[in-house]
Amino acid sequence: MVKHNAGNTINSDSKLVKNLRFSWQAALLCLSILTISACGGSSNGSADDTPPIVTPAPPVLVEPKITLVSFLVMDNPELETDITLQVSGNQITGRVSAKVNLSDLVARVEHTGATLLLDDVTQVNASTANDFRQIRTYTVVMDDQRLADFTLDITKFTGLPIIYLDTVGQGPIDSKEDYIEGGFRIDGGRHFGDKSRVEMKIRGRGNSTWFVHPKKPFQMKLEDKDSVFGMPDKKKWLFLAEYSDKTMLRNTIAFEMGYLSTLDWTPRSEFAEVFINEQYNGTYNISEKVEEGSNRVNLGDDGFLLEIDQLDRQDEDDVYFYSDRFLIAIKEPEVEWDDEQYQFISAHINQFESVLFGSNFSDIDAGYPSFIDVDSFVDWYLISEITKNVDSQWFSSIYFNYIPGGKIKMGPLWDFDLSFGNVDYADPEFSEGFWVKANPWIDRLFDDPAFVAKVKTRFAYFKQNQNLILDKIDAYALQLQWAQQENDEIWSTLGVYVWPNPVVFDTYQEEVAHLKSWYSARMTWLDGAINDL
Repeated sequence: MVKHNAGNTINSDSKLVKNLRFSWQAALLCLSILTISACGGSSNGSADDTPPIVTPAPPVLVEPKITLVSFLVMDNPELETDITLQVSGNQITGRVSAKVNLSDLVARVEHTGATLLLDDVTQVNASTANDFRQIRTYTVVMDDQRLADFTLDITKFTGLPIIYLDTVGQGPIDSKEDYIEGGFRIDGGRHFGDKSRVEMKIRGRGNSTWFVHPKKPFQMKLEDKDSVFGMPDKKKWLFLAEYSDKTMLRNTIAFEMGYLSTLDWTPRSEFAEVFINEQYNGTYNISEKVEEGSNRVNLGDDGFLLEIDQLDRQDEDDVYFYSDRFLIAIKEPEVEWDDEQYQFISAHINQFESVLFGSNFSDIDAGYPSFIDVDSFVDWYLISEITKNVDSQWFSSIYFNYIPGGKIKMGPLWDFDLSFGNVDYADPEFSEGFWVKANPWIDRLFDDPAFVAKVKTRFAYFKQNQNLILDKIDAYALQLQWAQQENDEIWSTLGVYVWPNPVVFDTYQEEVAHLKSWYSARMTWLDGAINDL
């Protein structure tokens, strides 16, 4: 049922259809009477006197249709050019530029009906303004009250939310050390709320991603804590460029595996289009930062966030210590060299490492189980091994945390752009072979049959979720169907070698297919190898 503004109800079983049905019934009755007469059923007249029977042709009904939908400059002065949508059957689709304000547009609709409704509201053609950010439904109603629905789906730019950054004097974001001040606002599009301009400052971030690639990653610091795309309030937000990962999915898929794990916290992220000083800068993965906080890495009042890293990646004000096997940076809290907190945490980690490599290392009460949360080590290891993340073997972005009185926990996950086979300096069969198992701590843990048993049990869990991860890849790839095109228009990564890619494909679809096939092959190999441990 559809209601006019006047309150009358239109019934799909219309009066015209009822009248037609009655007329045909009457005609059949007359035909029966005439047939009886022709067969001698009447004493008057004869067969020669019977008039010819003429069957009336049914009326030709015009179907309710929409043939054209457009937004013209003459009706929408803010538009730069006229926009015409595609009509295919009962689907109306189209894409518009990032500049188009879909929340207040006047449409011209060519249709066959007497009345046009948009979500049950009567429309005045070329006059009624509407919000087209969401999927809407046009209804064409005929004079005889027959009707048909048409789904209207307009994609703004790529369908992703849009972030607009502006900097003082339109200055470039060209330093990792020095922030530049500016503003930040969001056009949330279909799935997120808009955000009015707020003050912020922004700088570069990353190592190889900053120095090697032309599309730069950023760290933004808002003036006040705020939510971005529904993620919990915080000041610092990261813009991951995903330049070397042509699928732009590897970090996100690793995070999805983290959400399935026992790890305390895994960063959340959302894809967005980013404009800097009104110039399009590509598709970014907007992510929470690995840092202390009740809604990030919850360290309480006296906990520590630590990272296994490299000396050449430390800044002047970074504080770190050495174990026998690693350089370990103290990320949280801020400590001074050799102060009480520094001495405490460095001593504790070194004590754990000493016990781990000691002769009685697997003892429940005196060995490594008394120092670490084993479940977190198992899940961190498996996600890193499944994805064969290069950095997780020993190099960097290996985060762990410790709250005094508790146990050392691995995580959170971070920096997976060089995972899922996205490297060119390993053997061709990179989907095979253990990798993260060579991490000194992990390698030692595998000497304990109890740890191996936990790895086998948890791998079976991740294997059960293999199809879920493959479905996630497909879903995110669909979400980026337009974004990957626009991003490649300015960065031109498809079809060319980008460090450190092992293979080069001409299309985004081939890149995604390679990611999926590599992951599937990896899971198959690990299924056999882990069961044989």
